[in-house]
Amino acid sequence: MTDDLGLFADTTDDAGAGSAEDPAARGRGKRRRITTIAVAVAGLLIIAGGGWYAMSLFGGFGGYEDFEGAGEQDVVVRVENGDLLAKIGNRLTQQGVVGSVKAFTKAAEKNAKASGVQAGYYVLKTKMSGEAAVTRLVDPKARVGAFEVRGGQQLDDTTDNAGKIYEGILTKISKASCATLNGKETCVPVDQLRAAAEQADPASLGVPGWALPSVAKAEPKRRLEGLVVPGNYDVKPGSDAEELLREVLKISSLRLQAAGLPDSTADSGFSPYEVLVMASLVEREALTKDFGKVGRVIYNRLAENHKLEFDSTVNYLLFKQHIATDDNARRQQSPYNTYESRGLPPTPISAPSKQAIEAATKPEPGKWFYFVACEKDGTTCFAVTYPEQQENERKARANGVF
Repeated sequence: MTDDLGLFADTTDDAGAGSAEDPAARGRGKRRRITTIAVAVAGLLIIAGGGWYAMSLFGGFGGYEDFEGAGEQDVVVRVENGDLLAKIGNRLTQQGVVGSVKAFTKAAEKNAKASGVQAGYYVLKTKMSGEAAVTRLVDPKARVGAFEVRGGQQLDDTTDNAGKIYEGILTKISKASCATLNGKETCVPVDQLRAAAEQADPASLGVPGWALPSVAKAEPKRRLEGLVVPGNYDVKPGSDAEELLREVLKISSLRLQAAGLPDSTADSGFSPYEVLVMASLVEREALTKDFGKVGRVIYNRLAENHKLEFDSTVNYLLFKQHIATDDNARRQQSPYNTYESRGLPPTPISAPSKQAIEAATKPEPGKWFYFVACEKDGTTCFAVTYPEQQENERKARANGVF
């Protein structure tokens, strides 16, 4: 027999301790050879056993385990950004949804929609067949916990003059928290979310460090305003109020960082939080194409210690949408009312987009001091002097803007 692996090599010297003249030594040499063989064989068995386990898990020569049927207990699973099918299958296996990775991947190969599964949370069941798991995962009804925040939205609901209600961010989170798991609803009411927003430690919720000093000074019900920026979010149904807010703020903090906060504000003359406040005003006052000029008006007015006089700050107090305000509304005594108070509001008034943050960080150069929406499509006209502003207001009236 050949000995390519070296398992049977004689490790004694030709005429040394294992020679014929020393029977005792021969016995010791024999025992050493037997021990070496035993250790080597044991090592191979361990390697083979581990390989068999791995192959069984991922479906190799040992076949693969696959449950039968549509499953038993509801379970929430998460698909992460960039997950390949094998990674999804591994997570499903760990959570007891499918019997093995290959049970899932083999079924996914037969379903063209499987490669398009988006990141997020899904309700599946334990002990599903691979085919049933794939079918469920590609069903839009299985997706839970998703919601979108748009620029200019507030934490609380707002209304327009016709009484139409526009959902605020807390309402969106509350609805996203809802799922039916094993016959029980997981919805977290808005009141619980609001209580958590007001009472929980801001740092533990994920508020960025640069915002913490200002958040600590803010009115409790408004202290998280502006810290949830636009974008798509996913929250896990079954989480409590603090966990939901923490998951949202974690993602939002990364987006704020991507938008340049706090680093890009170093040369602006304002703190990162002040830039965030300005960005929220920009977001509510104009269309994206006019953001840079609105940002400049804010800078110019603050430089002259002039009141900003923005209708958006009055509407914020009234929980109203973009509505022209009257003298009565403008007389509200509040640090948020920029018709009465100088400087910036204490907190942001809405969710600022990346474009609004950029406009507040580096506004367009110019001497504009006034602006007004002068076209029905929302286009804004800007002016350096008050007579120019009056002319723009006449244009707006002629166009039926107000």
